[in-house]
Amino acid sequence: QVQLVESGGGSVQAGGSLRLSCVASGGTFDSLDIHWSRQAPGKEREFVAAVSWNGAKTYYEESVKGRFSISRDNAKNTVYLQMNSLKPEDTGVYYCHAPRYDSWGQGTQVTVSS
Repeated sequence: QVQLVESGGGSVQAGGSLRLSCVASGGTFDSLDIHWSRQAPGKEREFVAAVSWNGAKTYYEESVKGRFSISRDNAKNTVYLQMNSLKPEDTGVYYCHAPRYDSWGQGTQVTVSS
């Protein structure tokens, strides 16, 4: 099993940037693919981005391509989500997820105002 803790959320104006962090403990982090998902008020949770265990492959939901960047530092057991050119529709709770164990963090709130 692995435990995940997100941080870095906050409130920004449209066009601003935030960097989210997901710190893992209790498992073999450097063998795990890690995903970021988000849930907007009144909507279902949706996939945002993913990074392979070694960082060689990344995947993005279409609406965030070119604005968000996922990366990882296995020495620090951390995955990052750099979010630039934020839009109000990016508002939601962002979750870190390790699919192999179906482990989720508690989420971090991102609010983008117009």
